[in-house]
Amino acid sequence: MSVVLGLVLGLGLLLVASPLLWPRSAGTPSRPTPKSVLVMQDRLVQAGLDGTTLQAVVAVSVIIAVGAFAIAFAIFPVVALAVVVGSVALVAPSVVISARARAKRASQRDVWPDLVDHLVSAVRSGLALPDSLVTLGHSGPTGIRPPFLAFERTLRATGDFGLGLDELKDRLADPVADRVLETLRMSREVGGSELTTVLRNLASYLREDAAVRSEIEARQSWVTSAARLGIAAPWIILLLLSTRPEAAVAYNTPTGFTLILGGLLVSVVAYRIMMRIGRLPEEQRWFQ
Repeated sequence: MSVVLGLVLGLGLLLVASPLLWPRSAGTPSRPTPKSVLVMQDRLVQAGLDGTTLQAVVAVSVIIAVGAFAIAFAIFPVVALAVVVGSVALVAPSVVISARARAKRASQRDVWPDLVDHLVSAVRSGLALPDSLVTLGHSGPTGIRPPFLAFERTLRATGDFGLGLDELKDRLADPVADRVLETLRMSREVGGSELTTVLRNLASYLREDAAVRSEIEARQSWVTSAARLGIAAPWIILLLLSTRPEAAVAYNTPTGFTLILGGLLVSVVAYRIMMRIGRLPEEQRWFQ
């Protein structure tokens, strides 16, 4: 078992160091970034980890998985159960990041209508569009001010409104922000007198959407709670049974190994189905 742990650890360290050992050559054409990578990058930004790279997340996940595997095997001498614990630990960082990003989006869902109202007031008072956005960094909600303050610094340094909007979209990584900022970009580039009307309608729609989502999520919370309870209960019983020597011997057989891994597969599929039923679809970004 120590040899297997050493091989797994060595493979993980090799994967972490591979970008440094075998860097992309200058003549190699760059591939388009996969959508899954873009989604994960947005989640890192939404979770407040915009300075963290995907490589760091993968490295941390591998280290946690190896440590969890070793600890689980030391406590419960069942190879299949240790593999399950290591697999869960491997995806745990991404699950935590997704949960934090989801909570951040939920909190911002109630903030954006007020931000749009502030923006409408600034535009109607005669401020230019760049200055209207800058005011959100000083008068907007505290939790969302830093991206707009960074936009102000970029605007003061370069004077490029389009570049500032692009950086602001990357810092916010929010579908609602994309729509608002692209509306401002279009208004500045092609002109028009309906900007305040469009923004007021958008704020009204956002309030209605937030109210409907809150009501539905409150009613469907029992589905997600049942999913978590239904997944956790059999594995807690399995952990308790694995502390008995005779059960550990039985689970270390090929049949026991297959049984545990099959239970893991069924649990993952059932949990994903339950969460898909009990969770509303998230709006996707269309202006990246």
